[in-house]
Amino acid sequence: TWRLAAMNLAIRGFAANLGQEPADTFARDQHLDQKFDYILANPPFNISDWGGEKYESDPRWAYGRPPAGNANYAWLQHMLWKLRPGGEAGVVLANGSMSSNTSGEGKIREEMVRGDVVEVMVALPGQLFLNTQIPVCLWFLTNDKTQRGRDRRGETLFIDARKMGTMKNRVERIMTDEDISKIAQTVHSWRNDQDYEDNAGFCFAANFENIERNNFLLTPGRYVGAPEEEDDGEPFEEKMKRLTSLLNKQQEEGKELDQKITENLRRIGYE
Repeated sequence: TWRLAAMNLAIRGFAANLGQEPADTFARDQHLDQKFDYILANPPFNISDWGGEKYESDPRWAYGRPPAGNANYAWLQHMLWKLRPGGEAGVVLANGSMSSNTSGEGKIREEMVRGDVVEVMVALPGQLFLNTQIPVCLWFLTNDKTQRGRDRRGETLFIDARKMGTMKNRVERIMTDEDISKIAQTVHSWRNDQDYEDNAGFCFAANFENIERNNFLLTPGRYVGAPEEEDDGEPFEEKMKRLTSLLNKQQEEGKELDQKITENLRRIGYE
């Protein structure tokens, strides 16, 4: 993989430092003295054999020591550790990472919120990966919410995109360009305060108090609420009378049809 990456970069004319040899990004960092403006990562979900027992006092654990049995919060804190001031990280993880309270993960998540490093949370639908059908989420992290847009300190944007996407076949769902554009535009509008509005069922800009009331769970569905039903202009009482009358009429018609069917069966000798 390391050689293929180097070859792909070379034939496209890109220069990049991929390290001197293939290595584990987390355990054998070949860029020890480097910090980055942007990090994109799709680490293995819920991995348990990451050697967590060896990292008791690691300087990366600014928000708490991740459990030895799950690397999710080790990855998140590793990305934050590698960011330059004002840097941003986008990390794909399993949905459980947004709400897990086992082995101290809930406390780490709380400290991350208190540290104001969680910028955007996006819940995605399932079946986006061929090797697993579990739904995933996107964590967007930053160490300075005053960069790249307005001052967003104390705020986190939640987007519930679980109903988006199109089934390519029976087992694979894809996010269309329109889906991606809608999510991206929502984030950009919120960051820059350009005509952003909360959209029930889709997005909500939460403050610290909102998140605290939800026990520091970061599942977007807890914040965006349910979509508002379209008002057709008909008063509720009138609608109920009309629908009740329609139901009674359909029930009477059903009885008449049952009688006709019974009569027809009797005529041909079936009773």
